[in-house]
Amino acid sequence: MGSVSNATVPPFPSLTALPAADRPDVAARLREALLGASFTADGLLELLGAPAYAALARSETVPALRATRGDTPLEMLVRLFLLQQPVGYARVAAVLPVPECLESGWLVRTGGDEVAAGVDVRPYGGPDGEDWFIVSDLGCAVGGAGGIGNRNEGVVLGVGGASTTLAGITVRTPVAAALDLGTGSGIQALHAAQHATRVTATDVNPRALHITALTLALSGAPVADLREGSLFEPVEDGETYDLIVSNPPFVISPTRPSSSSSADAPRDAPAVTRLTYRDGGMGGDDLCRSLVQQAGERLNVGGFAQFLANWQHVEGEDWQDRIRSWVPRGCDAWVVQREVQDVTQYAELWLRDAGDHRGDTGEYQARYDAWLDEFEARKVKAVGFGWITLRRTDAAEPSVTVEEWPHPIEQPLGEVVRAHFGRLDYLREHDDAALLDGHFRLVAEVVQEQVGLPGAEDPEHVVLRQNRGMRRATMVDTVGAGFAGVCDGTLSAGRILDAIAQLVGEDPVVLRDRTPAQIRLLVEQGFLEPAG
Repeated sequence: MGSVSNATVPPFPSLTALPAADRPDVAARLREALLGASFTADGLLELLGAPAYAALARSETVPALRATRGDTPLEMLVRLFLLQQPVGYARVAAVLPVPECLESGWLVRTGGDEVAAGVDVRPYGGPDGEDWFIVSDLGCAVGGAGGIGNRNEGVVLGVGGASTTLAGITVRTPVAAALDLGTGSGIQALHAAQHATRVTATDVNPRALHITALTLALSGAPVADLREGSLFEPVEDGETYDLIVSNPPFVISPTRPSSSSSADAPRDAPAVTRLTYRDGGMGGDDLCRSLVQQAGERLNVGGFAQFLANWQHVEGEDWQDRIRSWVPRGCDAWVVQREVQDVTQYAELWLRDAGDHRGDTGEYQARYDAWLDEFEARKVKAVGFGWITLRRTDAAEPSVTVEEWPHPIEQPLGEVVRAHFGRLDYLREHDDAALLDGHFRLVAEVVQEQVGLPGAEDPEHVVLRQNRGMRRATMVDTVGAGFAGVCDGTLSAGRILDAIAQLVGEDPVVLRDRTPAQIRLLVEQGFLEPAG
């Protein structure tokens, strides 16, 4: 999660100094040495084994410590860069260019004859097998509700579930200009650099911009245009992009201390922990709303803007209507709600993320009260999490789809997202008559399920199910099932319906009149695709 908007926070101990960002020569030599020792995502998995590798992704280090008790260069690098263990100078010097790494800050002396890492460096596998490295603050290689080790407001996290989710859903067509808004550790900028001629990365946290530069350099990626500022402030007037991505500080956190008078709480309630990477400093879900509403004018026609977001479920309000009101003029939108938490679950999740549960019980309770006070004041009963994708079309009648889909999916979904908007264009351009003249194909790996009582002559209903992408399931009638089953691009939709009408003894005119709505739904949801 990147940083976008400033917040007033209590002081915390200062963070460690970062490696120099103006030494690409050292980063290149360090990268070469790391690759030479198989310090890669594949190398880690082979060394640690699946259970310890998965535990490391949960910020649990004990299994990895047990798996790296040997003397190989790879084991040493895991202890050094991922487990924050000091290692003897001579052992490190046999693998890495230690003098240059000490001079530039990648390594630091710890006293005696040992050195330690100046930052976390986590191997990360790119979509086409690239060996990349994500840099973050010490103890923060895995981001996202895992309980951070440093509560300084400017701490920069590495790769978390939210980061990889956004990377997976992003459309990856070649573009001229991409914007990573709230770049954090730089993972989205790193992905964008593979298919964008020019990448701009912004963040309100200068430390995050510094770490993004390190991530790109150590991964062998082109440099990005790094700009400091909140939301679209760093973007110049008239500057537009073909792709905008953001994993913003979407957490809906309190903006004031608790008013609780609990006898167990301290008299002066502690300020709520503020972390720049997750807390936007705006009330409620205003930051996500502002981000979405302002994105439209920054997109080129045909361009995509893709965000992760939280939104409030407010008493007496339809959450879908709330999100629809965010969509800027001239943009199609696809909003998918993946999860909903009640306010107590939500507060507990992010209190643990800040490590507040490990402190004084009274302070924890007071902070918990602050979250619930805020939600109560805003009449918020739950918080939704999901994805928002915009595509600028300047269409007179934009298409806005807002849906709930908590079911399993198959990442990456970037091509699924691109195809979704392509189908919307097709449906917008074809009225019912043109639709019936069109030719369609059933998408690969769609299966049909018939549900009914054992022994019944006819099924109660028929379900079409996708085994890839969104893994949707939709109920159809016997005509819809028959239609989909014979769609191979050969016959027009109208001719198929005429044949079905003759088979079932129905008036073909009536069938042609009532079926286009079902065809549109099957096309929109990706069960059918236009042939050619």
